[in-house]
Amino acid sequence: MKAFTYARPTTIAEAAKLGSERPNARFIAGGTNLLDLMKLQVETPAHVIDVNRLPLNDVTATEEGGLRIGALVRNADLAADMRIRKNYGVLSRALLAGASGQLRNKATTAGNLLQRTRCSYFYDTSKPCNKREPGTGCAAIGGFTRIHAILGASDSCIATNPSDMAVAMRALDAVVETANPDGSERRIPIADFHRLPGDTPQIETVLRPGELVTAVTLPKPLPGIHLYRKVRDRASYAFAVISVAAVIDAAPDGKVRSARLAFGGLAHKPWRVEGAERALVADGVDAAADAVLAGARGQGTNDFKIPLTRRTLRAVMAEAVRA
Repeated sequence: MKAFTYARPTTIAEAAKLGSERPNARFIAGGTNLLDLMKLQVETPAHVIDVNRLPLNDVTATEEGGLRIGALVRNADLAADMRIRKNYGVLSRALLAGASGQLRNKATTAGNLLQRTRCSYFYDTSKPCNKREPGTGCAAIGGFTRIHAILGASDSCIATNPSDMAVAMRALDAVVETANPDGSERRIPIADFHRLPGDTPQIETVLRPGELVTAVTLPKPLPGIHLYRKVRDRASYAFAVISVAAVIDAAPDGKVRSARLAFGGLAHKPWRVEGAERALVADGVDAAADAVLAGARGQGTNDFKIPLTRRTLRAVMAEAVRA
């Protein structure tokens, strides 16, 4: 690990100012991803800004009937919050599907949103990677691609976003709140927060230099059954090969009245196709799968993700109707 300076600001304004003034600075809270990357010298920040003293640890009700989740709320605490369990079950289930109990006790809401891909070529500094070193190429293309993207990828990068929490928040239409070094604030719909790789896979979100995530806001609860299904290579402590966050409102006869569907493990960002939700209501699960997979392209060893997506969506719908 390379040498770096360390700061512990006590106000949001001070943290954002430090993040913008110091080149190659990184914010740290739980550190469950950043520290691993620093040990491998995938990330080599010159300055580390510890935000754990900031007043961002609460979950509070909003005037609109939703919840505002502070950026430093730990994943374990959020999953256990009775308001989340009762009204946002898809989020609680997604959080509990991620990592391990020890990591959930440390990992934060903002850190989960900002975690970087688990592509093995990204972690291996002996391999070319446009995300790690822009312009060097993508070793994953033509390599072993079991966990890689089939949607939204580019010739520069086929990595996937590893977050379970973000997939559920995409289904819920969450909004990310931020603070800027100039004192201004932004509210970014989660649909716009993560970027597709294009020609700049190293730029993963729309955050500006020094911009600090302060909270995530959930809208008022959605009616229906909340489900999160994660297909992975082992039963725990594994990232999704594919995951589905679903909120399904079905009549007693099984007819779907409304649906929210978001997918993990398929793309560089949580993947939601609202046309697929309309197709599910109008024409059924196969039509919805067709809409989700429009333009899907495998890389050989991940071709199986295309039929697996269809099967997983069918399983989710069968569970929703049974419930």
